[in-house]
Order: sequence, then structure tokens, then C-alpha cells
Amino acid sequence: MLKEFVHIRQESGEGRRRWFESDEMELVVWLDANGAIDGYQICYEVRGVEHALTWRPGVGFAHSSVDSGDTPMGGSKMTPILLPDGAVPWAEVERRFEKNSGALETDLQTLVSGTLAARR
Repeated sequence: MLKEFVHIRQESGEGRRRWFESDEMELVVWLDANGAIDGYQICYEVRGVEHALTWRPGVGFAHSSVDSGDTPMGGSKMTPILLPDGAVPWAEVERRFEKNSGALETDLQTLVSGTLAARR
């Protein structure tokens, strides 16, 4: 089940961020100054490659692979970055979210499930 980290660093000058994690995925939720959901990102791994599916209202989805910033030969670790990625395994993302979202508050679970389903 997705469990919330209670104490996470907040970026100054931006809305609040909430962060949830399970064995299969992470969910980051961005809130605006009024506490309304301003987007979310689901991070998941498929065949050893981490991916991020980001949703913003009025924009829709962006799918990315995550370059972890690891360098060959033990060099300095760089900051992870998102790179545009191909097809989204929608059924897999929905299955994982459904399996792991039971402990989320109803409004958040409904929003994420609804936006995932609406892309069809």
C-alpha cells in the first residue's frame, strides 16, 4: 500500500508537496496555495528502467524515463533527470495504482484513478 512520508522537504515559493511510496511505485502530489491538487506524478519501474507518468490539469500526461544520474566507472553521481519516453503501459500503471491505493484518502484515489481512466 502507498504510505505517506510525513516530513518531506518543501520547495520555497511553490505549493505544498505530498509523497507516498509502496514496494511497486511512488506517488508525488502537488498542491496549490489553496490546497487543491495541482498535479501528480507516478513513478514505477518496468524491466529495470524507472519511469515517471506526470499529470497536470489542463495539460494532461507526460511520460518519461528516469536517468538516475549514475555515471560509468564510479564517477560522481549527477542529478536524476526525466527524458521523454515512448508508449505508456496504461494497463500496468492502472493495475499497480489500484493494488496500492487502498490507504489513500478517497478524493485523491478518485482523482488519480479518474484521470488514468479518462485518457482512454
